Amino acid sequence: MEKVKFFDTTLRDGEQSPGCSMSADEKLTLAKQLERLGVNTIEAGFAASSPGDFESVREIGRQITNSTVVSLCRASKNDIDSAIEALGDAKNWGIHTFISTSALHMKHKLEMEPKDVKAMAVAAVERAKKATDNVEFSPEDATRSDPEFLVEVLSETVRAGATILNIPDTVGYTTPDEMFDLITRLRNEVYNADKVTFSVHCHNDLGLGVANS
Repeated sequence: MEKVKFFDTTLRDGEQSPGCSMSADEKLTLAKQLERLGVNTIEAGFAASSPGDFESVREIGRQITNSTVVSLCRASKNDIDSAIEALGDAKNWGIHTFISTSALHMKHKLEMEPKDVKAMAVAAVERAKKATDNVEFSPEDATRSDPEFLVEVLSETVRAGATILNIPDTVGYTTPDEMFDLITRLRNEVYNADKVTFSVHCHNDLGLGVANS
């Protein structure tokens, strides 16, 4: 039987909930409890987002030894270098980098062409891979992305060294049957899909976060 692994993002995405901002001490306390629960990976924060988040990610990385500690990064040199610096003293650590791949996001958020988005994704994974073997890539707004382009981007990031492919339903848009079909297609068509771990990140806007997962 295949083993399900848990990637917990309470300290990063969960903290974005209104009224849920945590101090560094509170984050460390929660990280220790997540480690006690046996969570495989703890996303400690977004090291490049603020000095406070940087220090929090660094301290969690230093004190958590059984779970893997990661920092979220945009597909940029500065973000990735900040995460590498924050987690350099950690026993088990990794990089989680992302960029939007939906036509809507590429046009109106990034103002970039698809070929340039793909190049940025590959460059980010390659840079992260020089520092750690544990590299996760997320195509933001994956469930509204063109599936053919998604396969292309994910295949290139695997070639660049990504070991985990995370598929986010960023706006809580999709349904369980659509998610099933998408993951099935990606597992069948992405380069070396059998050599990487597939992950999902499902928002609950339609009350389907758990069902989609």
